[in-house]
Order: sequence, then structure tokens, then C-alpha cells
Amino acid sequence: MDDPAFNVETDLQTQSILLAAANHDIQSLRNLLRNSSANVQDSETGFTPLHAAIAACEPDHESKKDHSNGTTNGNTDEVTKQREQDIEAAVKTMKLLFENGAIWNDLDTNHETPGCIAYRLGLMELYELCVDAGVRAELLLSRLDEYQPLGDAASDEEEDDEDDTEDVQDNIEILDLNEDATQGDESTENPTYLASTLTFNRDRILDGSANGVMMQWETTLMRRSAELLLPAPGLRVLNVGHGMGIIDGIFQDKQAKSHHIIEAHPDVLKRMKEQGWYEKPGVVTHEGRWQDIVPGLVEKGKMFDAIYFDTFAEEYKALREFFTEFVIGLLDPAGGPTSEGGKFGFFCGMGADRQVAYDVYNKIVEIDLFEAGFDTEWETIPVPDLDEQDEWEGVRRKYWALKNYKLPTCSFIG
Repeated sequence: MDDPAFNVETDLQTQSILLAAANHDIQSLRNLLRNSSANVQDSETGFTPLHAAIAACEPDHESKKDHSNGTTNGNTDEVTKQREQDIEAAVKTMKLLFENGAIWNDLDTNHETPGCIAYRLGLMELYELCVDAGVRAELLLSRLDEYQPLGDAASDEEEDDEDDTEDVQDNIEILDLNEDATQGDESTENPTYLASTLTFNRDRILDGSANGVMMQWETTLMRRSAELLLPAPGLRVLNVGHGMGIIDGIFQDKQAKSHHIIEAHPDVLKRMKEQGWYEKPGVVTHEGRWQDIVPGLVEKGKMFDAIYFDTFAEEYKALREFFTEFVIGLLDPAGGPTSEGGKFGFFCGMGADRQVAYDVYNKIVEIDLFEAGFDTEWETIPVPDLDEQDEWEGVRRKYWALKNYKLPTCSFIG
């Protein structure tokens, strides 16, 4: 609509909602949301009501100065009490916004989500609210994605259900938080990757679009995974995704009894032949996509003491399909050095360009693993400053931007 009066009215409504959210004015906000959306954004800052509610809790300079200079106990207690009240009010405001469909991962003009602001300000209670909202939204979205209407012909009722589903999806943002990263980028799709020409350097593999496929800095993480998955020699291991051969080399050092490798990219397979992987002790190389190979291994009754999964250019639902449909048939429940059961691990790098996305994904994968019958243990491993070490020079985009890596090791429940 081109009517200036309408635009002014709309902007006033937006500013009123943002102000009520920033002031944690529950009553006014509730009234305003009856005729408006919880997802309005300020045209200059990009703030949504969630951004405003969290940013309003940033300590002012006077409070910081009082604490650093050591105020009297009375003043300190007063500041602390006010701070607690502000946080409590912000919690109530955020819950109201989420109840009204607020999107957890909208970006402001600084490319921060509400959770990013909460994390930066050290407001962990508010941060956890954002993470939990993200988990709920993404789990719901994944369930809707699996929804299949019953019957051959769509009835009026089914059409109404589909409309309702679309309405729900409209209020849920997908987890991709990089505006210019993977969404709509054909170079990150699996068929495009498999058809691309790879560049092998000493410390990295890049695809034809200069996306980082694997890099040497991951060695510390993979070595620790290998130690947990193969704690003794003479075990059977399956690795899905050879890449630079980092973890496969470590598995070889651990003297695996049998060592199966699944690799799909022709350039990697060519390099494996040149490096003699096909002749290494116990190694069986399967050429092709795991989706085409793994069902045959299950059918043949192949069992392993350890399984590791690290593919490139695949969405999370591929990993989920792997451990829900196939790991349960490949991992020996009486395997391992003490016959207590085999272990499953994977490279946990989903959403690792942003802390809130990483934490949401890790909670989702733990829930999905539990539903599939696995218990997950996490180990936190510090990651060096990759920017400082110029690790991303020549790489199209960073796929890791966090200080800590959460390493998962999964075993059968019970």
C-alpha cells in the first residue's frame, strides 16, 4: 500500500511494540500483540521485540563503574536486586513474545540474533530461553517436513490441514543463519560437490567454489574421537567420509582389525589410490555415496565396534537418517574391548558459525539420538583462534567461528 498515512501508522505500531518490549511492559505488549505481530522489525536497527527485550538488560556504565570501584554494600545490594528484577521482567517478556510466535533467529542490522545479544552480554538465562525456543521451533519444523497426508485425493479437510501447516511454517525460521552462506547456494549441495574438482593442499581440501571441505586444524578433534571410539587395537571400524584421511590415518595407527571406508568423491578416491589406501592392512574401500552402500552392509550382517561419520555438503537430516536407520544395524551391541557395546561418533560442526545455532543443533541431535536409542556423552575441547592463525585465507567462508568444540560419543542406552 502506498498511502503515507498507512506507513506512518504501521511504523508507530512497530515502535510502540518495540518500546513496550524494551520496557518489559507486559500489559501494554499483550494489548498491542492482539492486533499485530511479535516479529516486527525496526527499519534502522533491525531489532525485533526479542532483540529489544534483551538489549534493554545491558548494564549501564554507572552500574559497571560502581562494581569496579567497590561501592558500599548497601548500594551493591540495591544494584544487584534491581538487576535481578530486570532479568525476571525480561524473562516474562520473552516468554510472552514466544507464545505469540516470535522468531528466535531473526537477524538485526549487526547480523545478531536475540540469542547472540544475550550471549555477548552474558545474560545466560535469557540466552537459554532463545536456545530452547530454537530447539522447539526446529523440532517442530523437522516433524512438519516428515508430514505426509493420508489418502489419494485431498479432501477439503486435508486442504485445510495443509493450509494450517503452511501457516505454522511461516512462523518458523530455518536454522541457516548466514544470509550469504549455504541457503540457495548450489555449490554446497551434494550433487554439485561430487561433480566439482577438488584442490588438495597440505593443510586443507577445497571444492571448486573454494568451500572448505576439510582442514588440518580438525586433527586434534578427530584424534580425540578416535581415542574414544577405538581405545584398544584389534577392533572393527567404519568411517564414512575419508576427506584428507585424518581420522583414517589415526585408525590405522590404532591397528584396527578391519577398517572400512566409504567415500563418494572421485578426486578423493583417486588420491586414496595414489596414497596406497587400497593396500593398507585391513582396509576395505567402498566407492560411492553412503546412502547406496550402507544398506548393503546391513543386509550382509556387517558389524562394527566403532563408527565415525563426517560427510560434506549434506544437511542434518542426512546424519539423522544415518544414525536412526543404519547405525543401529551396524554397531555391535556386544562390541568394544570389554564387550559393553560399540560406539558411534561424528564431526559435530552443525551451525558452528554462531554459538546459538551450535547450541540449538547440539540439543536437537542429542534428542534425536536418544529417540533412536543412543546415549550421548559430550567432551568440550578448546579450539584455537583460527582467524589469528590465518586458517581461513583463501577459503570462501568460515565453517567454524567458536571457541569450543563439543565432541560427541554415542553408545546404546542401557
